[in-house]
Amino acid sequence: MRRIAAHWLVDRGKVTQRPVVTLADDGQIVAVEQWESLDSMAQTEFYAGALTAGFVNAHCHIELSYLRGKIERGSGFAGFARAIGQVRGLASDEERMAAIAAADAKMYSEGVEVVADIVNGTTSMPTKSKSRILYHSFAEVFGLLSTTEPMLGLLQYDNTTLTPHSTYSLQEKVFGAIAEQRYDCTHDAPLSVHFMESPDEKALYVGKGSLAEWYARMGWKCDFLHYGSPAGRIVGQIAANRKVLLVHNCCIEEEDFDLIEKHFQVRPSWVVCPCSNDYISGLRPPLELLRRRGAEICIGTDSLASNEELTMVGEMKRMSEVPLAELVEWATINGARALGVDREKGSIEVGKRAGVVLLEGVEQDTEGVLRIGPETTSRRLA
Repeated sequence: MRRIAAHWLVDRGKVTQRPVVTLADDGQIVAVEQWESLDSMAQTEFYAGALTAGFVNAHCHIELSYLRGKIERGSGFAGFARAIGQVRGLASDEERMAAIAAADAKMYSEGVEVVADIVNGTTSMPTKSKSRILYHSFAEVFGLLSTTEPMLGLLQYDNTTLTPHSTYSLQEKVFGAIAEQRYDCTHDAPLSVHFMESPDEKALYVGKGSLAEWYARMGWKCDFLHYGSPAGRIVGQIAANRKVLLVHNCCIEEEDFDLIEKHFQVRPSWVVCPCSNDYISGLRPPLELLRRRGAEICIGTDSLASNEELTMVGEMKRMSEVPLAELVEWATINGARALGVDREKGSIEVGKRAGVVLLEGVEQDTEGVLRIGPETTSRRLA
């Protein structure tokens, strides 16, 4: 047995003072209590700060870790897309795998327990097969001229399913085949769709913006514009009973949110990646809208091609106006529910093996509300 105590426990949107969490040797939580006097509790570890469950990184591209610093900050949505194509071949397999292993180890040490990871190839699979992090790999189908065929081989790997890249990069038949679950190993597998990262995505549906101009120059025609908007395509091609992670959401408006929320029987997860958005375009997800409407918000780091670190605390610092209890809820149990692993992960509850993370350097405002601070860090305790 191991007993871990701290000033606070931040879990499922609530803050508990003077927690003590007891773990079995295999990491299973066997008790969650409050301490009165640590002097009377033998063999109890005490840490200054707040305990949380292990984090769920709800959107990552760990296979792109070798691209850290290779794409200029502020290149814009179209510029970033072009740059990715230009720099993808700049590293050897050994350099790519070393970068992936380093990113995986760092995420684990900082408390990441589960990752929703986008894959376009097999490079990250050896690291993930040995990792102490639980990965769900989304084999991403991308490109107006693409088919599902190149990605089907990835389904041999554990916990891997197909997903469409976005509402602007796949023709109707290919997007529909994936959304209809024809290729998934399980009928309740979620989809992870890049959504409304740029205003050009909505503009495409009326023949405007940089995407429309690019496609016209290439001679590519889109057969999905009759859906009227990215949100219209989501509800038009994805069944109401499918679980969906919508990623980025920088340019969603009230009407998009309403259309999507009314369609799905299982609430969609709205994944925000503020550091990546700032790196690429300076855009920011509409947190006020999402919070006001009670959205199921999750947090992702995106990739090192568009981020300086894969750190969940770094993402939370970009949203420091939100109370810590709410941010931790987004970073833990909401992500676990999005990936269907909340029976085991995402919260400090008896019977779970959810990991235990220490947040150091948290702050209290004048009303006693815990806040993420500029010096806040995270480290794994269990």
